[in-house]
Amino acid sequence: MSATARKSAHLPDDIRAMKGGTPIVSLTAYTTPMAQLMDAHCDFVLVGDSVGMVLHGMQNTLAVSMEMMIMHGQAVARGLKSAMLVVDMPFGSYEESPAQAFRNAARMMAETGCAAVKLEGGVHMAETIAFLVARGVPVMAHIGLTPQSINTLGGYKVQGRDAGAGQVLRDARAVADAGAFSVVLEKLPASLSDEITEEIPIPTIGIGASAGCDGQILVHYDMLGLFTAFKPKFVKRYANLGEDAEKAIAAYAEEVRARAFPAEEHMFADKAPKK
Repeated sequence: MSATARKSAHLPDDIRAMKGGTPIVSLTAYTTPMAQLMDAHCDFVLVGDSVGMVLHGMQNTLAVSMEMMIMHGQAVARGLKSAMLVVDMPFGSYEESPAQAFRNAARMMAETGCAAVKLEGGVHMAETIAFLVARGVPVMAHIGLTPQSINTLGGYKVQGRDAGAGQVLRDARAVADAGAFSVVLEKLPASLSDEITEEIPIPTIGIGASAGCDGQILVHYDMLGLFTAFKPKFVKRYANLGEDAEKAIAAYAEEVRARAFPAEEHMFADKAPKK
């Protein structure tokens, strides 16, 4: 089912215009109820391919499919009224060629109603970004630690230290020059993130980067304490809903076994009560 009828108060040009102003607020979402909770507080909501790990139990994001991203994109679209919707392009859906990227990005936009797509990569993806932008597909870039490349990066390591800083700077310049309207900076030294933010004309969205970025994003399962398999250094937990949920489930199980639930107020009488 297409979600293209959904209207958003924010568009890519609105996010671009926030460069150097009030910090941009973003979170990931994968479901309608969570999107509804975020809508009034976020400038944009990202349907991240992190869904594969936090909802589907995958070891990384590499097995996430277009169908999964479209399904979750449609769900999030139903929960948003004002925040802009961005959807990740999954691994293998855009790297082969600009033409492949356009076909899949066009499908993503048509079937979810998203205002933009996000893809990983710097200098080597600049041609693809320019190709998409020229054909009406707004692109949010993603550089630094790019989770879809963990097998070539050697794991989830901080990027851009020492000699690696120059390449990250080149990546930032390349995606900005190619027409991306913003760029996610993941797991970079704070000083390098600040340098990039100062130099390029598009907003930087930090995740494990710097408070000086033009905006911030976190995986909501991390910041709410719902995903507890591990906790990255850059995550602040604003709640511990996973612990609360486990306690509630344990209490429910105990009451069921003790026949304390359901109680009389949860059951139905033979006859309807008089009005």
